[in-house]
Amino acid sequence: MKNYSTSVEDLKTIRRIMEESTRFLSLSGFSGVFLGMFAIAGALTAWFLILEGGNISYDDYFGTLSGKATATIRWQMAALALSVLLLSLAAAFYFSFRKAKQSGKSLLTPVAGRFLISLFIPLVTGGSFALILLIQNHVDQIVPVLLVFYGLALINAGKYTYNEIFYLGILEIFTGLVSAFFPAQALWFWIFGFGILHIVYGLFMYRKYETSHFRTE
Repeated sequence: MKNYSTSVEDLKTIRRIMEESTRFLSLSGFSGVFLGMFAIAGALTAWFLILEGGNISYDDYFGTLSGKATATIRWQMAALALSVLLLSLAAAFYFSFRKAKQSGKSLLTPVAGRFLISLFIPLVTGGSFALILLIQNHVDQIVPVLLVFYGLALINAGKYTYNEIFYLGILEIFTGLVSAFFPAQALWFWIFGFGILHIVYGLFMYRKYETSHFRTE
């Protein structure tokens, strides 16, 4: 019986080592929570301070403004989106670094590099496409494009990390496609896709992986 127990433990150890060598497991659920909070804060800032309670539909809102005012609002929105992105990346790095340190692992590994490459290729492509839409005044399609390409990025990078990120990607894509039919409500879809979904995902991942991990430490 003792030999059997030892063999089972050895198999579990081997499995864990193989999993850690092929998957990036330092993603923290707190990263998702903070990303969602930043996204919601960005949307509320855009709604009350930039759009003054208007909507993101070009025909319904931007079409009533002068060319100079429209251009100013467009670039304010771009600057706000960039700020949200930088804050989200900083939070993701901080919490992932903290989780890796607590687990006694290195954050900079070959699999982490593959994860980031798989994630950022669709993200950069989608961001570039959104910038083109902004320049050409197709503002009403920016949020759907960002949601869809972000979902594709999560699915593309999902093979290098937790399986749950795949399903988050599916939900982001679905949200983006639906939002394309309701451009005047784009900020609400932004709040749901980048905000609420991330907060729910982050809390779920923290409860499933991180609390159970700390209990076994």
